Amino acid sequence: TLPFSTEGWFAHLFSSQAAREGSVIRRKVRDVDRFVGRDVFLAEMRRRGFPVVENAGQFVVFCNQEPIRRLV
Repeated sequence: TLPFSTEGWFAHLFSSQAAREGSVIRRKVRDVDRFVGRDVFLAEMRRRGFPVVENAGQFVVFCNQEPIRRLV
């Protein structure tokens, strides 16, 4: 059995100081897939208006609605 319900997992994710301050958080793709599922995760990020990028097995979530500029 998983340690969190879907709602509990999101509550835990967004209770972090970084998320509360509108900063950046990251989670392993395999953990997202295992605990809540990629589609559910991305739908919640879309609902919140949070951009997400994927790189090297990690989802990086920008917990704000500011534009992202890739510089290099």
